[in-house]
Amino acid sequence: MSRPAHSLHSAVLALAAAFMALFAVSVFGHSIEGSDANFVQAIDGPAVFPFIYLGAKHMVTGYDHLLFLVGVIFFLYRPKHVVQYVTLFAIGHSITLLFGVLANLQVNAYIIDAIIGLSIVYKAFENIDGFKRVLGFEPNTKIAVFVFGLFHGLGLATKLQEFTISDNGLVTNIISFNVGVEIGQILALSAVFIVLSVWRSNASYLRHAFVTNTALMTGGFLLAGYQMSAFLLAPPF
Repeated sequence: MSRPAHSLHSAVLALAAAFMALFAVSVFGHSIEGSDANFVQAIDGPAVFPFIYLGAKHMVTGYDHLLFLVGVIFFLYRPKHVVQYVTLFAIGHSITLLFGVLANLQVNAYIIDAIIGLSIVYKAFENIDGFKRVLGFEPNTKIAVFVFGLFHGLGLATKLQEFTISDNGLVTNIISFNVGVEIGQILALSAVFIVLSVWRSNASYLRHAFVTNTALMTGGFLLAGYQMSAFLLAPPF
């Protein structure tokens, strides 16, 4: 096997392994559970640092949020552009996370998580110029990132709404959780940006960009399908 073919084959295998790991996590993780869940329900009063920790942990393990952001920064070469787009996303998800929990906004978690999956499809499709080639137009990426940020925030809110949280210190704790989400997002994206920056120094980056974003699209479709299946199979209330 030639070196380019071997390189592509290795990239495809690595992506396949990553998505297998992703769906192992999707079945057993991502929600707040175990000792974290017990803590959230037992706390009575402000708990700034523990909620910051929970928010950071949730974002770092939030595969759906991170896959969308990987798509967002995939072709962003300058840190200032990364900051611009990630800030729009952060503003969007902060609004709906805070409003969703504090106003007790009831939304179906399966539907929201399916939309989050489709947000990954959207960004990966845009990265391969799908809208321009297939539909003949280019959407406004900044508006799209902000709007999808709103849905991602609702997704975070539904995770907290699964528990009975004391009203004592609720505002402080939700804001602390949101701060933790931002910290986790910065840590995770910093690592991703470094990896992408190293990869961009290799000719294989552009050569495999289509394959990578196709894999992202596939992952997004699978996530959306998984959530919609759970929605359709969920017992009626």
